[in-house]
Amino acid sequence: MLIASVLPTASAQATHDEAAAPLPLEQLFDNTAVSDDGSPAEADFDGVGASLSAQDLAAAGWTPGRALTVQGATLTWPDRVAGEPDNVRADGQSVALNGQGDALAFLVASTSGADVTASGTISYADGTLSPYLLTAPDWRRGPLATKAVALPHVNTPGGQLAEKARLYVVTVPVDAGRIVAAVQLPLAPDLHVFALSVRAATTGWTGSWATATSGQPAVGPWTDRTLRLVVHTSAGGPRLRLRFDNTFAAAPVRIGGATVAVQDTGAAAEDTPVRLTFGGATDVEIPAGAQAYSDPLTFDVPADANLLVSFHLPGPVSAAPVHRLAQQRSYVSEPGDHTAAGTATAYTTTLTNWPLLTGVDVADGPGSVVAVGDSITDGDKSTVDANRRWPDVLAARLRAQSAVPRYGVLNQGIAGNSVIADRYPGDGVTTDASGVSALNRLDRDVHAQTSVRTAVVFEGINDLLAGRTAQQLTEALTEIADRAHARGLRVLVATLLPCGGEPRCTAALESERTAVNAWIRQNDVFDGVLDFDAAVRDPAQPTRMLPAYDSGDHLHPGDAGLAALAESVDLTLL
Repeated sequence: MLIASVLPTASAQATHDEAAAPLPLEQLFDNTAVSDDGSPAEADFDGVGASLSAQDLAAAGWTPGRALTVQGATLTWPDRVAGEPDNVRADGQSVALNGQGDALAFLVASTSGADVTASGTISYADGTLSPYLLTAPDWRRGPLATKAVALPHVNTPGGQLAEKARLYVVTVPVDAGRIVAAVQLPLAPDLHVFALSVRAATTGWTGSWATATSGQPAVGPWTDRTLRLVVHTSAGGPRLRLRFDNTFAAAPVRIGGATVAVQDTGAAAEDTPVRLTFGGATDVEIPAGAQAYSDPLTFDVPADANLLVSFHLPGPVSAAPVHRLAQQRSYVSEPGDHTAAGTATAYTTTLTNWPLLTGVDVADGPGSVVAVGDSITDGDKSTVDANRRWPDVLAARLRAQSAVPRYGVLNQGIAGNSVIADRYPGDGVTTDASGVSALNRLDRDVHAQTSVRTAVVFEGINDLLAGRTAQQLTEALTEIADRAHARGLRVLVATLLPCGGEPRCTAALESERTAVNAWIRQNDVFDGVLDFDAAVRDPAQPTRMLPAYDSGDHLHPGDAGLAALAESVDLTLL
């Protein structure tokens, strides 16, 4: 991928440092990106007359002045009508901000024909400064896997093109202990900024359950149906909030109402489900690519318990962002809003994935550990409805001790996922729900997770099965560690399991796996190593798992093997 790197000279930077006082971003808008389909010449986003379609933006739910939450950051789409200036070309301008959090969030795109990487400066209220580096992907050529939203057309004076226009939300870390007062934009006029905010830190919340969006397959179709999803908590607390993600979608989705309850059996609740609200309302529309958090709810969330999260979809919904491999039965109702029902009577269909719901947070607690991985972390071949994935067992170990904090454990494994290459392209309806690469989902599935303290990276066998080399994989793992460290996270890495006996696990693949594990054991890039290979391999045949730990396919551990992985973790490393 081409990257245009723009670094200011000392004299140019000094000139901008002496510029006028910081202004709100909208007062700096000097470029028009959005045109009405009937008047495409009224905007010129890229300098040659092309622009975004106002109608496409509206269809995605990106309407003027609307607050959009992406990667946990709230950004406001410019409150401008088509044909009015709605973004700023980055040229060292100083933008006034006032906030404290863990990251700056930029809504951006490049019009250079390539990604643009450039540096700027953060000014804090105490008078201190710190640099940042920002990469804005190109609006017509950038990766769909990391976009916030993709629009189906590009407007030009000569007519509308059936070509996807992309917009991106990019975050850069800030000092969470200081108040941001202003941000100096880079000197990179092909880098366009539509919105900018400080992402609030998740102080006071601990992630208890989470899952990663793995694709956008066809569903239902659902019209006037209630989904009742079963999810398992790791940590408990006196209040909760839920997170719904419309990741990868091209259109908004409406949740007509939502409740939470502790599961009794199946789709039946122990007590009457409790109503959730969103900004004080009982319903919420989630724009394409955005998120919605429920309001904090006083609710006694037990640790190590199944919750029933029920939400009504007025519909129609024919495709949805999902986590494909739930290893947990959930339920779909007969027509109607059955969110308040305590009984299972209306829930007549079983669901084996988790659509839309991506997180359960609980009040207080010490924060969370995030496990990012593939099918082994996802629990493939573990017992359905039993919560025997290795992160579940790790959570049980943490709850049973007091030597280290009793972190929540968030499972961000995706069956079929790779570190380097996207299995799901990141846009459109598809039958492949193995997710975008770990590199491309890292910011969303690790850095933006609630109160994450430590990340555990256990992934790479699918890359080797696809023919990638040990060197390619270790370089990608190094990038993951470097990016996570830049966010102040502790990062652990796990060795890859033996898979001898699986037809694709040839002698050549074993050589690459051995090389990866040798690098993992000796590396100084990560903060610690979990030797999962040693925990489950057969001493008599080190290229294979012990039969007692093998699910039978020689690639995935069964319940006993997954427990062995979790039991091998030195908790003090977390």
